[in-house]
Amino acid sequence: MAQAYETRRRLCGAHGWSEEQVELVPVRASGDKIQDRPLADIGGKALWTKELDQWLGEGQIDAAVHSLKDVETIRPDNFVMAAFLPRADRRDVLIGASTIAAIPPGSKVGTSAPRRASQLLNQRPDLEVVMFRGNVATRLAKLQAGEADVTFLAAAGLERLGETGVGTPLETGDWIPAASQGAIGIECAAGNEAALKAVAAIDHAQTRAEVLAERALLEALGGTCHSPVAVLCEADGDSISMRAALFSPDGAERVEGEARFAIGDDAAAKALAADLLSCAGPGTRPHFGGAG
Repeated sequence: MAQAYETRRRLCGAHGWSEEQVELVPVRASGDKIQDRPLADIGGKALWTKELDQWLGEGQIDAAVHSLKDVETIRPDNFVMAAFLPRADRRDVLIGASTIAAIPPGSKVGTSAPRRASQLLNQRPDLEVVMFRGNVATRLAKLQAGEADVTFLAAAGLERLGETGVGTPLETGDWIPAASQGAIGIECAAGNEAALKAVAAIDHAQTRAEVLAERALLEALGGTCHSPVAVLCEADGDSISMRAALFSPDGAERVEGEARFAIGDDAAAKALAADLLSCAGPGTRPHFGGAG
């Protein structure tokens, strides 16, 4: 809802509308309803989008607001990502310890994200990963109840909720975030020209360039919700720098690569994906469909 409020504020600012002219329609996704199992085991990222897709397809809403890192890489052709809002902090925040190195040996670390779990075990194989899901308040409550000693949250989510003093942000040089982390995407039905035009007014070109490049890498890797992959793009002028890493689920294997290329050059992102897969070990390669 915080993301929806931000979207409404930007739309009103761009078009001179009052808040009453933009109706917010809360939709509770399956990903929120089912919290006792990892998403990858029960339908993956589609659990965050299927209800919104249905309402968008039926015309009950004109636009859907997505936390883009939770949106499937390949989307139905009848939807268009009409705008990306300016990207917020893309870092992960560590809750319960000051650094990865400072986590006490043998601690339980709560996460349901394959990327976070494998990246953690790559640095700290002595730690135990336990399944942890829910919104910010739920995860902090679980931590307080002792279900885990440490957990991760996205800095962007904490920022949007005004919880900027919680935990320690992990710098991207040491800890690579998820594709599209910190980005909000606004999706419309392909045939809804009025909505597409209205939403396009708040599109942020740099964010669009970065997240589309990151998603091009994911598509080329053939990654799924089970695939431990981290990637970060940073646009600078007409070019983008990309850094990506693949892991084995147990963290024992890590392969990393970098590339710099012109904005919109999806072929370069796909080439980096191919390089990573060619260097990936037997514990990593089977978790990426592009390896075939």
